[in-house]
Formats: sequence, structure tokens, C-alpha cells
Amino acid sequence: MTSSRPLSVALVGAGPAGIYAADILSKSGLEVSIDLFERLPAPFGLVRYGVAPDHPRIKQIIVALYKILQRGDIRLIGNVEVGKDVSLEQLQQHYDAVIFSTGSDRDAPLDVPGVELPGSYGASEFVSWYDGHPDVPRTWPLEAKEVAVVGVGNVALDVARMLAKHVEDLMPTEIPANVAQGLRSNPVTDVHVFGRRGPAQVKFTPLELRELGQVPDVDVIVYDEDFQFDEGSEEAIRSSNQTKQVVKTLIDWTLKEKDELTASRRIHLHFLHRPVEILGNGKVEAIRTERTELTGDGNVRGTGEMVDTPVQAVYRAVGYFSSPVPGLPFDEIRGVIPNIEGRVLGEDGDYLPGVYATGWVKRGPVGLIGSTKSDARQTIGHVVEDAEAGLLRARTDDEAAVGHDAMLAALDEAGVRYTTWQGWELLDAYEQSLGEQFAAGPRERVKVVHRETMTAISRGEEHDGTLV
Repeated sequence: MTSSRPLSVALVGAGPAGIYAADILSKSGLEVSIDLFERLPAPFGLVRYGVAPDHPRIKQIIVALYKILQRGDIRLIGNVEVGKDVSLEQLQQHYDAVIFSTGSDRDAPLDVPGVELPGSYGASEFVSWYDGHPDVPRTWPLEAKEVAVVGVGNVALDVARMLAKHVEDLMPTEIPANVAQGLRSNPVTDVHVFGRRGPAQVKFTPLELRELGQVPDVDVIVYDEDFQFDEGSEEAIRSSNQTKQVVKTLIDWTLKEKDELTASRRIHLHFLHRPVEILGNGKVEAIRTERTELTGDGNVRGTGEMVDTPVQAVYRAVGYFSSPVPGLPFDEIRGVIPNIEGRVLGEDGDYLPGVYATGWVKRGPVGLIGSTKSDARQTIGHVVEDAEAGLLRARTDDEAAVGHDAMLAALDEAGVRYTTWQGWELLDAYEQSLGEQFAAGPRERVKVVHRETMTAISRGEEHDGTLV
């Protein structure tokens, strides 16, 4: 940083982690100019493309993020992918510091035999499809009557609910037209959710779990034999009100009489089942699980008892995993950019000057919004320290090449059709207008899925109206 201009910072990834980091940096007391890069034409990351469309309360997070970007002091540069449209080296020439908040966009691996069979899917792929992500196929093979979902977090519940819910009950949401069409022919009758530990160890939030029991014409079934509590479980219940609420909801469901279970679709919650193999000859035909038992501390061990459950599809919801950033080291085991408190480490283990990480690509895919904010504060704290120590400077001797205007000129010269915050406001208004025109009744919005259409609308260009 020189005395003649503000610190120029590029943040890569316009999801919650990037936006919160930008907001914290803007209020840090530094004189700073911030550009927020996003590889998609629209901002908001997993809040737009990773939250089920029937969760409007969670999507209200977008309102808070919207207000931050609406101020105008953080400038959005969308439809720009690092490693394709611009390199890390270019960013380092135009900015004094580069902060990566690229999140986690892949499924964590499930290492069991048969995982590669047709009919075995990563949950993130399905979520991207039903959320209208522009870079995934427009169709999804919904052919299974019986489905397994592996995992006991909120994503597993989202997948189970979206598979079991009747499409008519999703129509008031922003669900894209191609997704509604696909779900309309979904033949599913039973969704089996498997977790290897007990009811007190699941990662569901109480609200998500309760909502599962309120889905029209869908019964939630739990099994007495899956309820086991050890001292570790009892301590978890005593020490966490959230765990206490989750366990209470699950126990209440065990008390349902069989004649109360009359729905046309069912979600089965199985605890103390460890998936060991996906079975099938050329396609998924069943999932084999091993019964487990608690060991006293909330962990489990196998009992040797195997259970085969007939299913024709398996969805792996065992967590997200980040993708490497071109030009940066990557920890393939943990799925993160190597760093110490957000300061990125090079191959030699030393700090890479002026390069930082925040959010899931920094710490792994754990924690909710509160964790993301505190995580951003830690990273931005080090950015401020390094700036005040005079350690941050763009890799160029030409001061005219530093900052927002120079970056946009370089993108223009390269023919990159970038989008801006004003472009998002155009796309936002367009999607809301589609919702108002919906024949079956007004909706908050209908998502535009087609990437070219998204880009053209955002740039004020002519387009053919293709939505999906």
C-alpha cells in the first residue's frame, strides 16, 4: 500500500464467507478498495445454489448479504473464474492482497464398494440440479421407487425431503420449471436415511427436523431398535439444548401408531447403521449396512450384523469438499487451501505474501453463518496486521495497473463478459417479474437457469428468453 492510494483487495467467491469478509474489511479502519469476484453471473453462493427452495427462512440470509453489497463500497465482478478468465498472477498484479473464499462445491468421498454404480449420486449434484445451478445438466434421473440417503446432516434432510415431497407443494417456491417437470414424474415411495451413530449424535438442526414431520402426505418413520443412548449420548443431551430438542422430536415419532401412518410416501430414519457396500449388477439394487453399537463415549463399533435394504438409488450426503484453486497449493486430504489462521502457505511451508483464505476453503465445510463470520474476522485481522506492517503490495511497478479500473480494462481487453452488482439487480428484478407472471399464482421469483440468459440480462444485452 502506498500513501497515495487505498489498499486494493480482491476477494474471490461471493458467497456468505466472501461477503462477510468484505464487509468486515470495509469496516476495519483501513482505507481500502474491495473487488468481489464470483465465477457465476449471480452472487450469494450456496445460499442461492445450496439451500432447498422450500426454506425461505434460511434464504432470508440473502437479504442481509444483499444489504451489504447494495451499499456500493464493495464492487461485484461476476462471471469471472480464476484460472480460466483471470489467473492468480494477474490478480496479484492488480491487487495488494487476494483473499480466497471459494467455498466447498464437491461431495466428500464415501469410500465403500459399489459407490461408482449407476444410480449412486453425490448429494451436491442433486442439490445443484434442484436449485437451478447454471453449470449442471437440466435433467435428473428420477426413476427409483426406493432411495437411500447416506448422512445425518441438514443436507441429507433436504435431499430426503425434496425426493419425498409432492411437486405441488413446491410450486409456491422459486423452483425452476425444468426441476418441477422432473419431480412431477418422480415415482419414489420410500426414502431411507442412514446414520452410523445414534440419535444423540445426528447433525440435524431441530427446526429442519421438525419441518420434516410437517411435509404433506409424507410420513416419517423411526425404529425402536435404532434408539440407543450411552453416557456420551446422555452428556450430549444434558449439555446441548439443540441435541435435547432433536432427540425429543425423534422419540415422539417412535410413539406413532401404525394406523397413523397413511401417507403415500415415507421417509425412514435409520440410526446405528454404517454403510459398507452399495449392491447391484450394473446398477444400484440395494445398500448393505452394518449394525453398530455405541461404545460409551458417543462413538460406535461394528457388531458384524449386516442388513440389506432394497433401493434403486443412493445419495451420498456425507459432507462437502472444496476444489483446488489454480496457482495455489491444495490439501487433498482435508480439502482446504493450506493456511495458518487464513494466511495461505506455499509449497515450502512459508507464507505466500498477500494471499489469504476464509470460509470453508480455509477450515473445511463445518459450521454455520456464525462460524463463517468469526472465521472472516480472524482472516481479516491478519490482512489488517500485514497491511499496517507494510507487507502488502501489488506485484507491479506501474501504479496505474493497480485496482478496479485497471482490472476491468484487462477483462474488457480479454473479452470477458463480466457482470456487476447493477447487473444482479437487473437479473433479480427479471426473476421476480417471472414469479409475478406465473400462471398458477404469484411466486417470489422464478430462477433463470440458463447461464447465457443470466449473463445477457445482467449486462443489459439482447437475449432469446431461454430460462433453462
